[in-house]
Amino acid sequence: MTNQIKIAVIGVGRWGVHLLRNFLAHPQVNVVAVVDPHPERLAAVKQQFNLDKNVLLTTQWQDLKTVPGLTGVAIATPATTHYALIKDSLQQGYHVLAEKPLTLDPVECRELCQLAKQNHLILMVDHTYLFHPAVERGKTVVQERKLGDLRYGYATRTHLGPVRQDVDALWDLAIHDIAIFNAWLGQIPVKVQATGTVWLQGAGEQGSREAEGKKATNSPLLQGLSDLVWLTLTYPDGFQAYIHLCWLNPDKQRRLGIVGSLGSLIFDEMSRSSPLTLLYGEFEQQGNHFIPVNQKQVVLELEPGEPLGRVCSCFVVSILNNTPLEVSSGWVGTQLVEILAALTVSLEQGGQPIFLNNCSQL
Repeated sequence: MTNQIKIAVIGVGRWGVHLLRNFLAHPQVNVVAVVDPHPERLAAVKQQFNLDKNVLLTTQWQDLKTVPGLTGVAIATPATTHYALIKDSLQQGYHVLAEKPLTLDPVECRELCQLAKQNHLILMVDHTYLFHPAVERGKTVVQERKLGDLRYGYATRTHLGPVRQDVDALWDLAIHDIAIFNAWLGQIPVKVQATGTVWLQGAGEQGSREAEGKKATNSPLLQGLSDLVWLTLTYPDGFQAYIHLCWLNPDKQRRLGIVGSLGSLIFDEMSRSSPLTLLYGEFEQQGNHFIPVNQKQVVLELEPGEPLGRVCSCFVVSILNNTPLEVSSGWVGTQLVEILAALTVSLEQGGQPIFLNNCSQL
């Protein structure tokens, strides 16, 4: 087949398996290698997907350098490994699709973006929600001012595990809702605040060693891994978004909303029948009383399609056209890491407000 590219998937854990599945199904992709440090995972995906015998299965990343004509890599490994893997991939001339976050350090993110630019390579971050039909439709609703004057936003992302050991709940979960708010508002926060609670994993020796190895004052590993986090984001126009994150709560929620003067837009991922809903309603003042009027609910229809499948397809198209996709470029990933780094500083300072003056621009 013409215009077919060779891709390797690095890391086939909980998320990497889905990347592998989508790339195997893509007509313009030839999956030529799978890398994972656990031999049992390699054996499992070989059986699950009935992989061709010519697909290289290896526990060593360096073995990819022997694969002829390798075009790109999809990286789904722990966040602490991203910088080294992505940098080496770009230096080898591979296009890169990286699981979020891009890295744990904004300085490293900017370096990788510059390296990709210098080498004329695609660096894309798997911010899957930015490709969700509900998020794409919601952005249109907000930008068309169907909510009237925007007042505030809120989001809840809770569940009972999985509990990460490389990053805290802030770095694991917040990036999704921040990305959605940024996309819907078309803005980047100028001030952030965070408070959190650690129950399961204190700093300990391992966390301290990793934090020391990072040599970064904003490392999320310095004071243990927060299980519960509360965030406040303030945008340039004064709009504020409040986010509740916890991986220690059996009440699983994936809900985000924006409230305006004419109604609210709700993205409820747990609702299969109506994930995106417009709740209209406003007040009419009668004397000293405020009477609700114009109340109605509108369930918005969405285009079908798996968001991760769209991510993979966009990565392929970007490679074939040699054109970065702005919606989830390395620079967008860098902006989000800068926000998370500032939130980490606030978290370590007990919720002190942190101002962001120089977030990376596209």
